[in-house]
Amino acid sequence: MGGTWDLFRYPGVRSDSDMYTLGYRFRPWRDNKSMADGPSILSYIRETATEYGVDKLIRYDHRVRRASWSSDDMRWMVEVETGSNLGDFERKLVQFSCKFLYLCTGYYDYESGYTPEWRGVERFRGTVVHPQKWPENLDYAGKRVVVIGSGATAVTLVPAMAERAAHVTMLQRSPSYIVSRPAEDRVANWFRKCLPDTTAYAAARWKNVLAGTFFYRLARKRPNIFKWMVARGVRKQLGAAYDPKHFTPPYNPWDQRLCLVPDADLFKSIRGGRVSLMTDHIETFTEDGLQLKSGEQLKADIIVTATGLVLKLFSGMQLELNGVPVDMPKMLVYKGMMFSDIPNLAFAVGYTNASWTLKCDLAAGYVCRLLNHMDRHGYATCTPRVNDSDIELEPVLDFNSGYVLRALPSLPRQGSKTPWRLHQNYVKDLSMMRFGRVEDGTMEFKAAPVAQRTETATGPNAQTQSEAQAGALGHG
Repeated sequence: MGGTWDLFRYPGVRSDSDMYTLGYRFRPWRDNKSMADGPSILSYIRETATEYGVDKLIRYDHRVRRASWSSDDMRWMVEVETGSNLGDFERKLVQFSCKFLYLCTGYYDYESGYTPEWRGVERFRGTVVHPQKWPENLDYAGKRVVVIGSGATAVTLVPAMAERAAHVTMLQRSPSYIVSRPAEDRVANWFRKCLPDTTAYAAARWKNVLAGTFFYRLARKRPNIFKWMVARGVRKQLGAAYDPKHFTPPYNPWDQRLCLVPDADLFKSIRGGRVSLMTDHIETFTEDGLQLKSGEQLKADIIVTATGLVLKLFSGMQLELNGVPVDMPKMLVYKGMMFSDIPNLAFAVGYTNASWTLKCDLAAGYVCRLLNHMDRHGYATCTPRVNDSDIELEPVLDFNSGYVLRALPSLPRQGSKTPWRLHQNYVKDLSMMRFGRVEDGTMEFKAAPVAQRTETATGPNAQTQSEAQAGALGHG
């Protein structure tokens, strides 16, 4: 249980979103730290699952291979491989069926991360590690470490490893925007002292939602002002150690995700001499480190390739409609949670500019509204349909990060108009998904044939709606 927070075990693993927005809306985050470490988040997830009885509803050692929709049966048939942790000879395939399928698999490949092809890797006599496959017994105390990368993983790893390593060098092809943020939210902690638990949590959540929305809009509309603010903060932290070459990205803010560091830990490590930054390209690996294109040599005992993740929709499962594989690049995303022309299927995906959970919470609430609406009106299927010929097709993500650009050809697209447009704005989505009409002129509803309704209600294998209505699939 825990997905990402169980999978990633590298030193210092933490959230770069505040827990008042990353946490569940229905269960307050009670720790003093707003930017929490991975083990604390994992405990919070497990405690929440136990409190609500979700832990008893999870089937482990199951990997979904295929989900096929039958228009005749108006059901999804889900093919699952079990015993994936056992030997190949013990694996078996089982099938589940459901009326509505909810995919909560995230969008990363959990088998392996992204590693570029470098010359001479086989020559290196030290240890090469990708954070996604961190060895449990890796001893880096007193070692020279090079961390390749400049994203969220790198800025987390570097100060954490610097506490025990002899020295850590962060090697980046280009800089990222890095912003320091207090690990503890003093305003939120004040709310907790003065207000009831749930009220304080809601107030802190909305404070951070609105602040995040404000700064995101400022970054997109007035990028030069935002760049100045970020650079000013870094100069203040580093003083004489500040070199703009290492902190001036070649792109605008939020063209890629910002990196947040708690309590300026990365900057403190740089000031203390335990961490160095290098902005350069790798020419080749050598026996004892790296040779850079500038001609400089980097000595290393351990090289960490914090070079990114790989996008992988639905954990690699194959979607089919009446036996025909779904061509995802031809699909449009509806309200950020369903796909054009695919009936009775939703997926959970978060924001790129804010906490993942904010959008997942809205999507989960909308799925409940949708199912209740179908029950009240006797509908068997709901299918988003594109009925506006003026909609222009656009990439589903407007980031220029490498992991996004590599995956775009395989991803669905978004449209130029609501409800096919991804707003990346919690307030707009809240209005649309929690209070907007379910029958919005885009969603097509159909009732089951009379014969099928009678058979379902009276057949020997009939189930209650709460037992058979929906199936939810998630990584964890």
